[in-house]
Amino acid sequence: MNISHIEHLGIAVDSLEESIKYYEDILGMKCYSVEEVADQKVKTAFFLVGNTKIELLESTSPDGPIGKFIAKRGQGIHHIAFAVDSANAALKLADERGVTLIDKKSRKGAEGLNIGFLHPKSTLGVLTELCSKQE
Repeated sequence: MNISHIEHLGIAVDSLEESIKYYEDILGMKCYSVEEVADQKVKTAFFLVGNTKIELLESTSPDGPIGKFIAKRGQGIHHIAFAVDSANAALKLADERGVTLIDKKSRKGAEGLNIGFLHPKSTLGVLTELCSKQE
């Protein structure tokens, strides 16, 4: 698995509108994209910090992954995403190394990336996302 950099940190929030204000008005950052990923029941907002992105995640449904996360744990860091050459190849390698996968194959995520998640039970409690631009 060739990880080139941290692609983004995902942060679960109750409200994108309120959270964007905090990041822009208090921290002085600029939101460059807001997007809905319907099949994941989430709306996202992105900020660039150096070469790393912050992804804010607001649930569009209480039964979506972010809605469930916030109900159980509250707002906060949800996952770390690593950039890889191929999400599918990285998922396959992780599986071969005994990691429990959430996704056996990559799927489309925000910003058109191919994404796949590793289960936190196999990753020291940290939900880990593998992202690639192409497959």
